[in-house]
Amino acid sequence: MSEAEVVGQVSVPAVEKRYQSKFISVDGMRTHYLEAGEGETIVLLHSGEFGGCAEISWEYLIPKLSKSYRVVAPDWLGFGKTAKIHDFDGKRARMISHMARFLETMAIERAHFVANSMGATYLLQIAAELPCRFPVDKLVAIGGGGFVPANAERQRLLDYDGTEESMARVLEAIFEDPVWYRDRAYVQRRHALSIEPGAWEAVAAARFRSPVEKNQRSEFGNADLTPYQNISRPTLLIAGEQDRLRMPGFAKELVTKIRGAEALTIPDCGHCANIEKADVVAEAILAFLGRSQA
Repeated sequence: MSEAEVVGQVSVPAVEKRYQSKFISVDGMRTHYLEAGEGETIVLLHSGEFGGCAEISWEYLIPKLSKSYRVVAPDWLGFGKTAKIHDFDGKRARMISHMARFLETMAIERAHFVANSMGATYLLQIAAELPCRFPVDKLVAIGGGGFVPANAERQRLLDYDGTEESMARVLEAIFEDPVWYRDRAYVQRRHALSIEPGAWEAVAAARFRSPVEKNQRSEFGNADLTPYQNISRPTLLIAGEQDRLRMPGFAKELVTKIRGAEALTIPDCGHCANIEKADVVAEAILAFLGRSQA
């Protein structure tokens, strides 16, 4: 993509920054989180692309949700301002264990959970465990869960080379509206986050392959074996109709596997509806959380 294609005449929406940035030590690991509001707790779990972090994923939703709830949005281990640690024995297991300990350390004994992409996939997998390690009341999964195809759009994310031009290609794969990859300032901001000390390495480490290991399995394109039938908490699945990182209609298929689950498909929207269609998503989340369950 040329510089002319990256630079646009429009800008992404302005951010109403209504949250505090805080740190806590979790088993000796520096852990960063955002916090705002009062009331019942909502925990927000961000996505896992290069430069992914709580602020980028949730900066548009926090001001809307924190009017009625206490919002806590941590950076996963290896992301954002949390310690850049990658466990080569088990990345996913270490990240989830760290997040569970974060919730314990924060004394969060019951909460609603909202998650996007990687965070949503992990959240659904955790909710399907017996017993569930997170204190989930209700959960909202945005652009996560189900089969994850190893397609050309996914390859754009994997091929990120640390340049602004490459970041624009990543954002083009994630979003439907061109403003998100043509706004030069936004591209530069996402790029800067992706090259902070340790940020690129922590994400890229998951793609490393040993030259002596013969049976290496990709993270993507594998059968989804999550026992969704075990999920007993009220669940809302949100998908962008033009999400090119998932199979078309994945949320409608997934909702049939979770007892009592609901699905919302948002038109003219890509993989991160929490950013691209924040108003629609906030309205749906607040309505879902506000309903009593039979």
